[in-house]
Amino acid sequence: MSKTPNESGSSGRIAGIDFGTVRIGIAITDPQQKIASPHDLYHRKGTDQDAQYFCNLAMSEHITLWVVGLPIHLSGSESQKSREARAFGAWLEATTGISATYYDERFTTLFADELLMEGTLSDKQRKRRRDKIAAQILLASFLESDRSMTDTALPLEDSPERDA
Repeated sequence: MSKTPNESGSSGRIAGIDFGTVRIGIAITDPQQKIASPHDLYHRKGTDQDAQYFCNLAMSEHITLWVVGLPIHLSGSESQKSREARAFGAWLEATTGISATYYDERFTTLFADELLMEGTLSDKQRKRRRDKIAAQILLASFLESDRSMTDTALPLEDSPERDA
């Protein structure tokens, strides 16, 4: 499991990634790693351009850890999208040289949609903000959590086989 910057003694920002095959929502902490803020909505362009974008982001924002959201079923089991997010996290690590960890992103997009519905934004404006707000919710949750638990996804409800 990757260490967080505070555990390893280094300082810098943590970036939360709401992974998508077309769009990637990005949130970043302050240098003290206390506050998560929405940063960008990146539209994927191809491996080389994506690599350049994330390397530039890591350098310009002093990123020391990537937190990639894992879309996990209510039962706690991983999905095909989870495997794609893990592959993207491994690619981020290899491309930028910065460790990636994974965090349960269940309901982050739903929560982002609910927050955005409270405003007076058009559908188009909400869509442009949704993924980076979801990344912010993911990153804020990660910051509030016991970070040593990030590799374990627990179910939100008991599954029938656990009750037997």
